[in-house]
Amino acid sequence: MTLLPASSNSFEKLPLSPAAQDNLRRLGYLEMTAIQAASLPPALQGRDLIAQAKTGSGKTAAFALALLAKLDARSFAVQALVLCPTRELADQVTMEIRRLARAEDNIKVVALSGGVPLRGQTASLERGAHVVVGTPGRLMDHLDRGHLKLDSLATLVLDEADRMLDMGFVDDIKKIARQCPAQRQTLLFSATYPEGIAKLAAQFLRDPVTVKVETRHDKGQIEQRWYEVREDQRLPAVARLLEHFRPASTLAFCNTKARCRALAEMLQAQGYSALALHGELEQRDRDQVLVRFANGSCSILVATDVAARGLDVAGLAAVINVDISPDPEAHVHRIGRTGRAGETGLALSLSSMDEMGAVGRIEQLQGHASVWYPLADLTPTPGERLLPAMTTVHIQAGRKDKIRPGDVLGALTADLGYTREQVGKIDINEFATYVAVGRDIAHEVVRRLNEGRIKGRSVKARLLKD
Repeated sequence: MTLLPASSNSFEKLPLSPAAQDNLRRLGYLEMTAIQAASLPPALQGRDLIAQAKTGSGKTAAFALALLAKLDARSFAVQALVLCPTRELADQVTMEIRRLARAEDNIKVVALSGGVPLRGQTASLERGAHVVVGTPGRLMDHLDRGHLKLDSLATLVLDEADRMLDMGFVDDIKKIARQCPAQRQTLLFSATYPEGIAKLAAQFLRDPVTVKVETRHDKGQIEQRWYEVREDQRLPAVARLLEHFRPASTLAFCNTKARCRALAEMLQAQGYSALALHGELEQRDRDQVLVRFANGSCSILVATDVAARGLDVAGLAAVINVDISPDPEAHVHRIGRTGRAGETGLALSLSSMDEMGAVGRIEQLQGHASVWYPLADLTPTPGERLLPAMTTVHIQAGRKDKIRPGDVLGALTADLGYTREQVGKIDINEFATYVAVGRDIAHEVVRRLNEGRIKGRSVKARLLKD
């Protein structure tokens, strides 16, 4: 196994086409992350690969550049297949591959995930695709119906393989892999390396190169604080942490769906802008929760590990471990969501005496002792309760209606006269558009959108309530 410290190298060292190199420079990809530097050279040589790296380490570009380098753009057959555990991650991966594929003309990337009608996906496949990204269940649907053909497949990618196993997809993964040509390249990416991953790799990878990027965090980037709590203090302690530190955005991890719901309801009752993310949400509700947290119109997201997998939010101020994960690597990945891109972050963990064994395993993995603080030191910081500066407007029109982000931005700025600073992130899916706007203008924006037009057509808009 190759164990690499966090280091970076120039993409120019890679045997990529001049057009691909130029596209990387335009996208701002100048230096490889540690996992890219470790995995791209063997992957570009055609070797099978097992790569262990945390979420947000740059692994998507690592496998995307490898599979794109092998594509024949003239052949509209599926040549690469990427399996992801969730629709959200599949959508993120699809967008990233499309960005990296701009170097080649007419590379078609199709996403196949649940929560979207089969009919539109089937039509996309019939028109031809080079790369397919999807969740195992929906991919099996298309394979069983004969819509998806893998005869020309050159690259199979298993992304976040550990979470796909956690979510019960192992049988689907095996069935899909068996329908792929034996002479293919297989790239397996996983944040952790449990026994199930080793068994899966032994079945479907040929003489793989194994790379692992160190998961410890720079102590200077993330300030870790630990608080001992009794069970009856746990949820109230979260509110005390929020009142004391007043983070602008917080991701709070719970070990169960029931705890997620209870904490979100308690925080909402206290006037916080908090939402819960867990496996029992309908897909539409899940989409809206993720959009609102990512665009800054919700301050606190309460989530389970599996539900938050693939979620990548820039500038996350704090992570709170409401429960301690029994898996020490999962704990490290949780806190690694904050303190990214040179910014500092806060990791706050609540532990009861019953969880001290798990704390010890975390200390062993991190290579240093936990630093404990008394709950009594947490005192409310003066000032009004922090509410997010933005709120989300839902517009009943999406990609199917040929709506693009520029159309929405133009309607709000050029047509309605709002400034660019008053408009935040714009997210568009098949049937809906979500746009973050300043909280002080939100009701006015909805009224004026309902009275006006976007791209020459009337639309229906409404606020997503806190």
